[in-house]
Parts: sequence; structure tokens; C-alpha cells
Amino acid sequence: MSNSHGYMKALKCRECGREYPLSATHVCEFDFGPLEVAYDYERIRAVFDRKSIESRPQTMWRYRELLPLAEEPTVGRQVGYTPLVKADRLAKRLGIRELWVKNDAVNYPTLSFKDRVVSVALSRSVELGFKTVACASTGNLANSVAANAAAAGLEAFVFIPHDLENGKVVNSLVYGAHVVGIRGHYDEVNRLCAEIAGKYPWAFVNVNMRPYYAEGSKSMGFEIQEQLGWRIPEHTVVCMASGSLLTKIHKSYQEFSKLGLVPESKWKIHGAQASGCSPITTAQKAGLDFFKPVKPNTIAKSLAIGTPADGFYALKVMKETGGHGEDVTDDEIREGIKLLAECEGIFAETAGGVTVGVARKLIQQEKIPRDSSAVLCITGNGLKTLDAVSNHVGATREIRPSLREFEALLAGSNHPQTVNA
Repeated sequence: MSNSHGYMKALKCRECGREYPLSATHVCEFDFGPLEVAYDYERIRAVFDRKSIESRPQTMWRYRELLPLAEEPTVGRQVGYTPLVKADRLAKRLGIRELWVKNDAVNYPTLSFKDRVVSVALSRSVELGFKTVACASTGNLANSVAANAAAAGLEAFVFIPHDLENGKVVNSLVYGAHVVGIRGHYDEVNRLCAEIAGKYPWAFVNVNMRPYYAEGSKSMGFEIQEQLGWRIPEHTVVCMASGSLLTKIHKSYQEFSKLGLVPESKWKIHGAQASGCSPITTAQKAGLDFFKPVKPNTIAKSLAIGTPADGFYALKVMKETGGHGEDVTDDEIREGIKLLAECEGIFAETAGGVTVGVARKLIQQEKIPRDSSAVLCITGNGLKTLDAVSNHVGATREIRPSLREFEALLAGSNHPQTVNA
């Protein structure tokens, strides 16, 4: 990269367009609009093509010109390039011609898409000279900040609602991070973090570092397009907490299209939420371009953000692309988890159950046509949310170490038997 800012030009207000230096800041001083990274696409076009991308290591950093770093990454260099699975058995069950699953349940190192955003945020934090990193989290982000900070030798503080799934709490504590449980829901945690970020010289990945952090989500969309053979999917279903992932996947499609890496086409992006925390989908279904904050009550704790920071922009993307929003109950979430596991051997956390459950509804409603193709974005691993499904997946059947007892068990089940003569 030929200058101190890489391919970044400035931070730019998404509302008024005012530009700011590439520092640790996230809000416009004039209208309080969110800032995002602006790139020099002309310079990128000169060095960034399919051949150069394909020659690089299979990580998210093969798209580094479109990620907000000045130099090479220093944190999370192995992150990304997760499988895009052709899900024929699930497609048949959902009643759609073609279905793909983008499986970030196996992302490195903490088994969620948050490793993408954190590797960007922490690499940029190191560039800006920070020694301590922090976040407000519903679980997956806490895990990723803790793990990646440990690997990079950074001190980490993670702030979480006190009632998170135990698996996600342990997955933050084990890395030696300072884990602070807040007696309140995520929006209260986030408010406290904004106050702390104003007082302490720390890099809060989803506060003062948010413009850089959010860009990491684009890598999921870049990979989908490359893995589909350099094309944009007709339909993409994305779960929503803050709504940021949906907007950044849309941005990734726009950028690859603008740079001529994929043919121009029309695409629809659909948003998925849990019924117990559905401010964005409720607004979309009512035809509104604003949402009403809610108090979360759902097993999908990773999506439990009642005042989503990017909710307005997620609604805008769905409207612009002709996409739809839908939500599912806790029971439908569990059904979605089991459906994906039984059909494709992929165990997703509750957010994945939301994505599958919503895709099923949208196909049944013909909002995603049955003769079309769709990509489902699975964002985290089921091992993190065992409590949500442990009493809903059946039980083991115990016998003594006896062939007779096993055959009695087999005879009493509906399992097809094969007997050797």
C-alpha cells in the first residue's frame, strides 16, 4: 500500500456527507449521523481483480484493499473464507430450487462471524496506538474480542448482560479478559460503554472504532460472491441484531459490482429477527422506515438488541432491494436449528435458527420464489447456545453391554434393520 492510509480516504457521515480524519471517532459533530469509511475506488480498481484475489491466501484478507487498514493486518490473519455449502437436502425441505448456506459457525478462532469484524477493529486499533480494547456484547463479540486480544497481547474489557448463556460467558473468561456482567439488557450495557468510552482512552470496537469494525462484515459478502463463481445471489437471508451485517453484505455486493468483479444484477436482501425482539422486521412489515424500540424477550440472545443502531439503514436496504423482513418464535427458532442440523449436518446457534426459520416462512409466503436461488447466512455455532435446545432434541437410550438388549431396542424403534444371515 502506497500511503499511510492504505486505500481509505476519510471517515464520512452517512447522512450529510461531511468528512473526518481516519481516527477513533464514530459520530458526525453536525447531525450526529454515523460515520463510515470512504475508499479510493479508482486506486483499488487498478490493483484489485479476480486473478489477484484468487492468488492470495484463503482468508478474509484476500479482499484487503476494501477493508479499512493502512497496512497489513496484525490481528486475526487467519480469519474468514468459511465454507459456502450447497444445501440440497435443506432446499428440498424448504421447497426452493437452490439453496446455499454460508457457514460462519466454523469461523476462526471463536466460531462466529464476529471474528471478521474484530480482526479488523483490533488491527486498526493497533495502527492507532491503542493498548486496551473493549466492547459491549450479547456474547459472540465478547468471545471474539477476548480471544483476538489475547492473541495480540492486548488488554481486554468486555461488558455483557448478566444473564447471557453460560457457554458464551466461559468463552470470554477463558482468554483472561476482564468480563463485566451488567444487571440490565444489552441497550443498557451499550449506554454504559458509551460513557466509559468517553472517559477512558480505550478502543471500544463497537463504539469509537465502529466505522472500521463494521466494515469487516463485508468480507462475508465478498466470499459469498467469489464462492458462487463471481456472482451476486438472487436472495440473501441475514439475521439482524443491530442490522449492521445486513447493510454491509449489501455494501459488499455494491462494491464488487462497482469494481466490475461480478456482473451487474438485481438482488434482494431479507432480514430475519426473533419475534421476542423484532423492532426492524415489525417496522418493515408495517411499511415503515423507522422502528419502535422494544424490550427483548427471546432465546436468541445474540440478536436481543431492542434499539438497533443500524435499524434505519437495514430497513432502507430491504426497501431498496425489494427484500422482506420476517420473525420467528422461540419454538420456530429451535425447529430451524434442528432442520439445518438434520439436513446439512450444521449445528447453528439460535441466530441460525432464526435465519432458517425466517427463510422457511418467506418461501412459504412466496416472497422468496420457489424457483429461485437463495443464500442463508449462518453467523454462529450451536455449541455456544446448548441451553436453548438441550431439552428439545430427544434423549439417549441406555442399555447394558448386551447384543440382546440392543436388538430389543432396535426392534422397538422405527429404525430400518439390516440383519446379516
